[in-house]
Amino acid sequence: MIIRTTTLGDLPAVMDLYREAQARMMAAGNPQWPAGWPSEEKIREDIRRGNSYVLEAESDELGTGEGPSLVGVFAFVLGDEPTYAVIEDGAWPNDEPYGTLHRVASNGKARGVMQAALEFCERLCPNVRVDTHETNSAMQHILEKNGYQYCGRIYVEDGTPRRAYQKGGIT
Repeated sequence: MIIRTTTLGDLPAVMDLYREAQARMMAAGNPQWPAGWPSEEKIREDIRRGNSYVLEAESDELGTGEGPSLVGVFAFVLGDEPTYAVIEDGAWPNDEPYGTLHRVASNGKARGVMQAALEFCERLCPNVRVDTHETNSAMQHILEKNGYQYCGRIYVEDGTPRRAYQKGGIT
């Protein structure tokens, strides 16, 4: 798999990835992404800021015999995340500069999308933070498996709680 910066030309395929992931989440009882989230406007903003990345698989990786295809997408933002300013029932392990992994989605068929996104982000910044819905046990499992420490609860823009994790700079 190759990870590269998302282009506006990728937008239709990226939005399809998000809608597919959203449907799988809802079917599994995870309301983390309500209808219409993430919005096309938010993804365009990620692309414009250079924070959106796609994972592209070669045809031989997928066994399709077709050309490369997008199998995943995520945003990685360096700098302070406003919703992380307040954390309850815990604390961030440090106040060092960090990057935040957001909006990870896959096509549901390719293996290793989350793992590749985590490794990519960790290479860009030694301090990585991420949050997820309390019902997203798959995400929690992969974060803990990769050495991410549960730090407490934060609230996203719409006021709903999320489990917050960090890796790097932990003593």
